[in-house]
Amino acid sequence: MSTRYYTIAPPPPLAPYVRAFWVFEHDVEPGTSYVYRAMADGCAELVFHYKGMFHNPGEEEQTGPLYNFSLLHAQSRHFKRFVTQESFGIFGAYLYPFAIPQLFGHASPNVTNHMINLDQFLGVPGKLLEEQIMMAGDNLQRARILGQFLLEQLNKQKPKEQVIQTAVKQVVHARSLKTVEQLSAQFNLSQRQFERKFTEYAGFTPKVYSRIIRFQSALSQYGSDYKSLTDIAYECGYYDQSHFIHEFKEFSGYHPGQYFKGRPEGIEYREV
Repeated sequence: MSTRYYTIAPPPPLAPYVRAFWVFEHDVEPGTSYVYRAMADGCAELVFHYKGMFHNPGEEEQTGPLYNFSLLHAQSRHFKRFVTQESFGIFGAYLYPFAIPQLFGHASPNVTNHMINLDQFLGVPGKLLEEQIMMAGDNLQRARILGQFLLEQLNKQKPKEQVIQTAVKQVVHARSLKTVEQLSAQFNLSQRQFERKFTEYAGFTPKVYSRIIRFQSALSQYGSDYKSLTDIAYECGYYDQSHFIHEFKEFSGYHPGQYFKGRPEGIEYREV
C-alpha cells in the first residue's frame, strides 16, 4: 500500500494562526478496510476529503458518510475511530485553537469536542470553499485557495494580537509544562483572569489543555524504539508510569504499550 503525507507552509501573515497545511493520501487494497483514529488534540483542523469518505462505526444510525466532504474538527479531549473501504486523499489546515474566534468569529468553547460540517460552521462561504477545494487540480492549488480564503478572513476580522495567544502557543510548544500559577504570573494576570481568558481562546481550561498537549508530546515519540515507556513518560512530564498509562488511555483509547510497541490504527502518516 502506498502512503503519502506532507505539509505545506501557510502564507506568512497566516503563520500566527495556521501551524501548517497538510496532505494525507493512502491507497487501500480492494476488499480491505483502513481505520483512522483521531486522538485528543489541543489544536483544530479544517479537513477536506477530496477523494474517498470515512464512516464512524460507533454511530450505527449512520448509513452513509458521517460528514460532508469538508468539516471543522475542533480541539478535543476525546478520540474517535473512522473507517473506509476505499483509497482516500485528505487536505487540511492545522490551526491554533484561537484561530476559531480570531478568524471566524466563533467562541472556541462553543465548538470544543465537536466535528462540524463546514457549511454549517461558515454558511454559504464554507460551501463555496468546499466546492473550490474539491475542484482544484492538485494540493498546491488547494493550499493557494485555502490560504487566500483565510487571508480574506484575516482582513475581514482584523484580529488584534492578544497576550493570551502567546500563552496558548507557549503551552503548545513548551518542552516542559508550567503551572497555572507560573503562567498567570508570567503574563501579569490573576489566576482567575488567566483561566477565563485562556479557556476563551483555547477551548479548555489551562489544566486540561496542558494535559492534552503533554499527551500529544508523548504521541510524537512514536518510532523511538530505543526508548522505554518509562523513558517516554519521564521525558513528557508524567510523574509515574501509572499516571502515564491512565492518561494515555483516556486520550487515545490505547494502552501506551500497544501504541508504541504494537501496530496502532492509522499510524501510516507518522511513518512516512
